[in-house]
Amino acid sequence: MFLDLASAASQCHNMEAFVVKSPMLPQDHQTAVQRALALGRSGDPAVLPALIGMLPLPSNEVQRLSVSAIGKLAEFGADADMAVAALAPLAMKARHPQTQQYAIRALGKYGAAAAVHLADLRDVARNPAQRDYVRAAAATMADAIEQVSADAAAGVKHRCQRCDAPVSVDEFGRAQQTFQRTYCDRCFDEVFLERRNFEMQVELNKTIEARDGTVVQSRGERLIAEWLTAHGLSYRYDAKFRIIGEFQIRPDFYLPEVDVYIEYWGMDTPQYKMSMYKKQTLYQQEGKRLISVYPADLPRLDALLAAKLGFVGFTGRHQ
Repeated sequence: MFLDLASAASQCHNMEAFVVKSPMLPQDHQTAVQRALALGRSGDPAVLPALIGMLPLPSNEVQRLSVSAIGKLAEFGADADMAVAALAPLAMKARHPQTQQYAIRALGKYGAAAAVHLADLRDVARNPAQRDYVRAAAATMADAIEQVSADAAAGVKHRCQRCDAPVSVDEFGRAQQTFQRTYCDRCFDEVFLERRNFEMQVELNKTIEARDGTVVQSRGERLIAEWLTAHGLSYRYDAKFRIIGEFQIRPDFYLPEVDVYIEYWGMDTPQYKMSMYKKQTLYQQEGKRLISVYPADLPRLDALLAAKLGFVGFTGRHQ
């Protein structure tokens, strides 16, 4: 759901809290979370069996991170048949609908190798009992898999939009899944490096330290981080490569206990506002629960966050 100042009250009855209540010991849970993140960022296809081995762990968060990591390994040449076999059951049914959504998107990254599950994905997309964002993901990925499979069967030729070089089916599928563009391998690597350089610049802009040690980019983000810590809410700051729709975004804060995103919109330039509106629309289209905070909200931050988080079941607690 999309939370905004004017519409929060009218939408609260549709909210569903995703509270991580894992039977795992807290330390074991945190260790598993960090391991899933590290394996996903490794870019090493050899870690695929390790990630598959984490899928049965009794934690929604670990399962979601693991399927996401398996999807990321597609571009590094992970065993497609092994990955598809592990992802398909969760793409059809998972403990939590968000995990199912992530599994569907990860399955789509393996392109033609997932074609055997096209009918199942179409069924998920048509099923009214599924969440809207799960149905949308299933429809999108089914279309993508079908297109890649049809292109391969028909011998369709694609050309790189940057250098006009011929693009193989595998190159086309990888570029479409990662960037939603058509790139040859050389241009894919260049674009990937440009994105990585952008991320490095973002990291350099992080100069303000919150009380829990998190280094953020602005005073507003520091106040939000400290409020969350003071109220015992765990968060991930500036999490990388979280997929919303067909785009990659970096939410300022993600709260796994309540499955909520918080964005601090701290600038007022026309270009920044255009990016802000686009990002807000993506959250809304994907059924993500977003809390927007603006500089004018900072004097009443405590009341604002307490009220909006109350709509998703958070009753307030202090450490």
